[in-house]
This record gives sequence, structure tokens and C-alpha cells, in this order.
Amino acid sequence: RHSQNAQKVAEYLASRDDEVEWVSYAGLTGSKYEPLVKRYMPNGAGSVFTFGLKGGFQKGVKVVEACEIFSHLANIGDTRSLILHPASTTHRQLTPEQRENAGAGDNVIRLSIGLETAEDLIKDLEHALA
Repeated sequence: RHSQNAQKVAEYLASRDDEVEWVSYAGLTGSKYEPLVKRYMPNGAGSVFTFGLKGGFQKGVKVVEACEIFSHLANIGDTRSLILHPASTTHRQLTPEQRENAGAGDNVIRLSIGLETAEDLIKDLEHALA
């Protein structure tokens, strides 16, 4: 269920061109990893992925704080869905250039999708992105 939920959430985020700049999820149609997922991961591309927000650092902080179902935690692979803005938490001690080079730029949000219903997770993100 983790992977199925992650697929639905990633597809939702990819459709939000007004707020989301990019989504890095191997299961998305058109991903450069799509052929590998089909070959080696028949049950889905996993439950952890990142996406980039339009609006930078402050937007990232706002989205994480506005979530009600997603827990704001740095660990991954839980049965609960987790959200993290690395630039304001785990990578905050780095310079903006170092964060960018580490893949933790100001607009990056990391999700670890859990066992809640995908529809509830999407509603939570929809509320947070507004």
C-alpha cells in the first residue's frame, strides 16, 4: 500500500503546475527511471520521494507546518506519512550553495508515504499548498 499511495500522491503533485516545480519519483510516467521500475520493482517505486515547490524557503516551511495528517519528522519508512523540509531542518547548518549541491535546496520537500488513504494525504497536501 505504501507504493500505491506514493504513486497517487506523486501524480497529484505532478499535476499541480501552479505550486509544484518538479517531482522526483521513479514511478511517474516519463521518469528516466521508469523502465527500471517496470523491470525490477513490479509492486511500485517505493514510498519515499521529493518534490520542489515554487516559492522557495518560506513556502517550504509553510507547507510543512500546514500539514495535519503528515507528521513533521526526519525519519523514513514509517507506517505514518512523514514530511520534511530539509533546508530548515536537517540541512539548516549548511550554506544555500551547500544545500543545493546536497539535493536539499530551499524548495525541496521530502515525503515518506505511509498507510493512510491516498485521498486523505492528497487533501492534506492540497490544504497545505493553498
